[in-house]
Amino acid sequence: MMPIPFVYHASYSQLALPTNHRFPTSKYQNLYEFAKQQQLVLDEHHHIPSPIPLSLIKQVHQTDYVDAFISGNIDAKAMRRIGFPWSEQLVTRTLHALNGTLKTCQLALTHQFAVNFTGGYHHAHYDFGSGFCIFNDLVIASKHLLDTHKVDKVLIFDCDVHQGDGTATLAQKEDDIISCSVHCQQNFPSRKAHSDYDIQIDRGCSDSEYLDTINSVFSYLLQLHKPDLVIYDAGVDIHEDDDLGYLNISTAGIFARDKLILSLAKQQNIPVAAVIGGGYSRNQQHLTQRHSQLLLAANQVWHKN
Repeated sequence: MMPIPFVYHASYSQLALPTNHRFPTSKYQNLYEFAKQQQLVLDEHHHIPSPIPLSLIKQVHQTDYVDAFISGNIDAKAMRRIGFPWSEQLVTRTLHALNGTLKTCQLALTHQFAVNFTGGYHHAHYDFGSGFCIFNDLVIASKHLLDTHKVDKVLIFDCDVHQGDGTATLAQKEDDIISCSVHCQQNFPSRKAHSDYDIQIDRGCSDSEYLDTINSVFSYLLQLHKPDLVIYDAGVDIHEDDDLGYLNISTAGIFARDKLILSLAKQQNIPVAAVIGGGYSRNQQHLTQRHSQLLLAANQVWHKN
């Protein structure tokens, strides 16, 4: 049986935020503890990321912006756009999360599948952050793997309910990073960027229509581009009860999506590095259940010979 490598650092959930802040900081630790309890992952396959070197962030983001955030000299207006108050905790969390996604990609290239228990910071642009995203882990990891000749082509397949506008703009500069965002059209950001492929889902879309779309789009992209690696943003804010969603996808629909994507990639022997992406609910148990669908699917698809 093939183990499922996973990446998690305690800092993912170590972020003090104001009462009633929309960002569900605790969900990363909750998922980690639940996954271990249910034996969806095993401790011996747990990888703990170190902080990412700043030089790798600066390969993608403006140096002045990176330095301002790291030092705490970033403009207050810029932090309001990100949606967090600045803190040393936030810097520590950010650096470990970014390297977590890179580590996940490296593990996927070796083991065919790996998952980071955070990630998907797709609203981060070249010189500013937005929507709880400071730096774009998806593009940073992709570019480093391309620059070090570990891969020749990466497909970022983003199924978060919100368009990956930062990924879209950053990937425009990189011919070998293919960006696809499958998102709710009537949702944040109001001004959409141009991904290589933008699949716009209407509000209220239910399971069957959504899964048909995922199947046709993902199959087409794998056949057309033949990527060496898929980075999969498995956002669960598509759920019918998500606080920031607007789609009507059930928990079973999330599981079916994740299993479909992993199965299609496995059929073509293409490694998948997954990040858990967005998901917003005041009910922590429900949110953990939604994110755990990825691990349930991975165990069914990959946890066998």
